[in-house]
Amino acid sequence: MNKLLRKYYTFKNRRKFTKVGKKCRFYGNDILIEGNVEAGDFVHIRDHCVFRTRGEGRIVFKDRAMVSWNVIIESGQLVEIGENTGLAEGVIIRDGTHLIYGTKEHWRFTPFIIKPTIIGPNCWIGSRAYINYGVTIGEGAVIGVGSIVTKDVGPYEVWAGTPAKYVAHRTDDVPPSKLAEAQEILAREGVRKDRRMEDE
Repeated sequence: MNKLLRKYYTFKNRRKFTKVGKKCRFYGNDILIEGNVEAGDFVHIRDHCVFRTRGEGRIVFKDRAMVSWNVIIESGQLVEIGENTGLAEGVIIRDGTHLIYGTKEHWRFTPFIIKPTIIGPNCWIGSRAYINYGVTIGEGAVIGVGSIVTKDVGPYEVWAGTPAKYVAHRTDDVPPSKLAEAQEILAREGVRKDRRMEDE
């Protein structure tokens, strides 16, 4: 994206947030924000996203969170995206839903069930994943593409499926061949620096 255009979009969109940290980048002309949405430092958000709160709801992006295209987040209490966490294309996150059990009333007229949804630091949420209300995802966890997450996910765990289930741990009990491959790649290529921390 043209640097001048990117700066224009960032200037235009940052005014929609209730709080914005330093050196954030908001790419695109179509980021819809309604209500109380906060962004920490170095947050990057791409185009065609919808962030909507109601009542006392809050959506909080911690430092260096990254949001790709077409992400939808809705909050009636709290949705928190942890530091360095990435949301891939088409992710949907909510902290509430309509009451449907114990009644035959139409869902539009039943009370809302609201529980905070917390995604910890350094997580990766795959494309088109759905994170249900009341879920906590631990530090460093990875959620597979298209997963529906209805249960808490532990730190550094990999979950996938519909509904999502535990697949593996990122560092514990890794098969020897996979561990050797990972160590070889890390030794050869190392870990990249975060470009967002560099001066513009």
